[in-house]
Amino acid sequence: MLCVFFALLTAGSNACAAVLQRKAAAQVPPERSMHVSLIADLIRRRVWLAGIGMVVVAAVAQAAALATGPIALVQPIFIIELPLTLVLAALAYHNRSALRRLPWAAIGTVTIALGAGLAIAQPSGAVDSAQDTSWMIALIVTAAFEAVLIGAATSVRGELRAALLGLAAACGYALTAALMKNAMSDLDQGAVEFFTSWHIYAVAVAGVGSLFLLQNALQAGSLVASQPMLTVGDALISISYGVTLFSEQLRVGWWLVPQIVALACIIVGCVQIAKSPLAAEATGLVTETASPVLLWCE
Repeated sequence: MLCVFFALLTAGSNACAAVLQRKAAAQVPPERSMHVSLIADLIRRRVWLAGIGMVVVAAVAQAAALATGPIALVQPIFIIELPLTLVLAALAYHNRSALRRLPWAAIGTVTIALGAGLAIAQPSGAVDSAQDTSWMIALIVTAAFEAVLIGAATSVRGELRAALLGLAAACGYALTAALMKNAMSDLDQGAVEFFTSWHIYAVAVAGVGSLFLLQNALQAGSLVASQPMLTVGDALISISYGVTLFSEQLRVGWWLVPQIVALACIIVGCVQIAKSPLAAEATGLVTETASPVLLWCE
């Protein structure tokens, strides 16, 4: 399917952007950190500009994926972005020891389980846009869910706080994807409809809010706590938006059993990847240097 191609292109482009921008940032003197001169230095580096180019490709590809396919299919595919970033980072630095230290079993588990789970679920159907009344209900429920998560997170510390904020960020990114899908439907009706509709502006608000929550989740605790909640939570909540807002359908009945098994394998694989020492560097790279991509609902 065309949307699968664009979703894979998005994940690959995000991973490439992260690796290229981190490689450029690593060449900048440490004393320029948090200074305007950092950007001035990076702009002069071709590898950083190449990374920005991949950010643009990722943004366009994700919009195309959401415009041509169901959210329940597109968003879960982005789960492979983290393992792909690890592999590309090791290759980019020509580090054979890093390649050997990659959690290959976990990477394979996540990739195979993701493919099998989507093949079994077979997300299908979908309308291009949701009614404003449906959006109103969805936004109220989302706001209440986010309030509960953030409220609970402020009363705890450590890993639990990171997990709760990671889930809150996942919900924000899923909402951003749903809004983007509707915005692409507005674009099909013309530029006037696109810029006069509220959806595209809500994309920006939801994206910025999600990025803020993600940064707090990463600060609160380890990747083992936040990353699985972010990765799997985004996929599951995106599916719920697809079903409730855009009339998408999944296989149910006894098909739910292998889907649950695949989901469990993905969660276990994500946890093992997050435990990898290489994941800390790769994830910091994605969240710090490729933040423009996140604003387009990573």
